[in-house]
Amino acid sequence: MADVCPECGGVLKFDPSRKRYVCQSCGLSLNREEIDEIRHKDQNFNEDEKERIQKEYLKWWVAKK
Repeated sequence: MADVCPECGGVLKFDPSRKRYVCQSCGLSLNREEIDEIRHKDQNFNEDEKERIQKEYLKWWVAKK
């Protein structure tokens, strides 16, 4: 699976001389730990957003009754 740049959506390629992933589009440079941390934050945000949407729907549905 190719890594995707969190800034621009470009492709991250590993640069062995720097031991970092570099975006081919914007030049952002990240190590593996930084990429994993960003993914973890995104996953938590997505779960929180899903829960918020479910609560809003339930509130709307109950109000219609």
